[in-house]
Amino acid sequence: MQRKLKIVTPWFTAAAAAGLMVSLASAQPPAAAVTPQVLINAAGNGDEWLTYGHDYAETHFSPLNQINNKNVKRLSLAWSVPTEAPQGTVEATPLMHNGVLYGILPWDVMFAVDARTGQTKWRWDPDVPRAHIQGLCCGPVNRGVALYNGRVYAGLLDGRVVALDQETGKLLWSTQDTVPGGDTILTSAVRVVKGKVIVGSSGAEQAVRGYFSAYDAETGKRTWRFYTVPGDPSKPSEHPELEAAAKTWTGEWWKWGGGGTVWDAMAYDPAADLLYIGTGNGGPWNQNIRSPKGGDNLYLASILAVKPDTGRMVWYFQENPGETWDFTATQPFILADLKIDGRDRKVLMHAPKNGYFYVLDRITGEFLSGKPFVRRMTWSKGLDKNGRPIEAAGARYTTNSIKIWPGAAGAHNWQPMSYSPLTKLVYLPGNEASTTYVPTPADQFQFTPGRPSTGVAFGGAGPIPETDIAATQPEVTGRFLVAWDPVQQKERWRHLFEPGAPGGGTLATAGGLVFMGNSAYDAETGEKLWEEPQLGDRPVNWISYMLDGKQYFAILARSSPNNRLFTFTLDGGATMPPVPPPAAAPARGRGAAGPAN
Repeated sequence: MQRKLKIVTPWFTAAAAAGLMVSLASAQPPAAAVTPQVLINAAGNGDEWLTYGHDYAETHFSPLNQINNKNVKRLSLAWSVPTEAPQGTVEATPLMHNGVLYGILPWDVMFAVDARTGQTKWRWDPDVPRAHIQGLCCGPVNRGVALYNGRVYAGLLDGRVVALDQETGKLLWSTQDTVPGGDTILTSAVRVVKGKVIVGSSGAEQAVRGYFSAYDAETGKRTWRFYTVPGDPSKPSEHPELEAAAKTWTGEWWKWGGGGTVWDAMAYDPAADLLYIGTGNGGPWNQNIRSPKGGDNLYLASILAVKPDTGRMVWYFQENPGETWDFTATQPFILADLKIDGRDRKVLMHAPKNGYFYVLDRITGEFLSGKPFVRRMTWSKGLDKNGRPIEAAGARYTTNSIKIWPGAAGAHNWQPMSYSPLTKLVYLPGNEASTTYVPTPADQFQFTPGRPSTGVAFGGAGPIPETDIAATQPEVTGRFLVAWDPVQQKERWRHLFEPGAPGGGTLATAGGLVFMGNSAYDAETGEKLWEEPQLGDRPVNWISYMLDGKQYFAILARSSPNNRLFTFTLDGGATMPPVPPPAAAPARGRGAAGPAN
């Protein structure tokens, strides 16, 4: 079926649109292309937000300081527009280039709007089929698009990778990354590295086989693919890294896929020419089913460093050998240069679901340090000298149920953390919660295509593993924001939020600010300096940019179908639209899916 371009005007009247489009066409010069060098230099560009984490290091840091901890109280709405998002969860970070904001909504509807006014430039609906995908984990989400050489790129729920013309929204090419109609979907924000579109797979809850791929940004032709878990041992391995991995699996794992999907974390070091990828949980979750005699199950729950030209692996670090709790390593990375023990180190920082904050040498993969950033952890007593977790007795469910902290939702999930090179602190949005895992006996496990097949049920009140930290820490629940010192491996300050408080990722700025949810905090002290309660629920990830000498902050917030794009500046003067009443509870269908991809 031919996919169609839709240029519509849902956010303003057609008459106003016609006049505006003529005005924009005559007033704006041709867009300067986003080139490889522009992306390499993105960290110093406060005027724009060109890639998911602002820069290849994924710092989510803006070097702008016009709005700062002295004047942020004057921050108010400049404009907001309804996105008319299809029903689903909004998790995307918008991008800004040449005065235009680009984004993606549930069901992969992509849009471009004027960054000064919110007026629509174009909108494109890929008409993703609903029937099969509706049953897959974890909703029709997408975390972001990529910009490169006059094009906008995205991976779609139906497995296509697409390139649109940045100016018009016209579809330029479409490539099928997945097996059509299969359970592998694409939900991650794509990145462009050295002229290649890097795309990760999603769907480990459906027991699929994980991988990530690179496509030529100009043609859409696949240049390489890296499978994160081995396949059927009766067939040749697709690449040599899998031969070593296969020795760490037992049983007939390939019948269930194995998992290891790549649905979020990516970063790139241009100097080292290394692309960093985080891999996901096992599929099924329950290791007793997929690998019944144990084993580390490489490369689940791992950080991989590969060469972007070839996809060949340089090093790996596995955070959870034999992963069995949905402890993914797909949470966002940050690259930084730190002085540790008197030595300058190029590091990768990671705070995954399992509750440890890791610092690795990003050139060699050497484990440097790791400490819990949660206040309650019961599955592990610590990390050994190589960074391997020291698991608590009883933490691995076999035939017994077990209750552990943190749970499957993670101590930290997909919401980005940020890093300020000025304070040298990481601002981490986290969650204190537990999960009780009830294993499905292997002889009763059934794989159901199109539905989560984890090999685990939830609920009850299973025993808690006996760990030293469990005995000394209180039972706490709820979201938090922590300022973390990655050198000292300790918190500088922490905010605990009431149940129901808005979450989202963090943004740090050179103005001494940290944004999260509907608030801004002093980056040094944690003092709340600004709040906008009318943002409503589900604020996602803040960005900042500069236009006409003014600094702006933008964010997607509120649940579909009431989702809006909000933009703030000093003395903005616009009136916040009222928060709509809560939507009616959806009809009861399948149970809650695992909180992963």
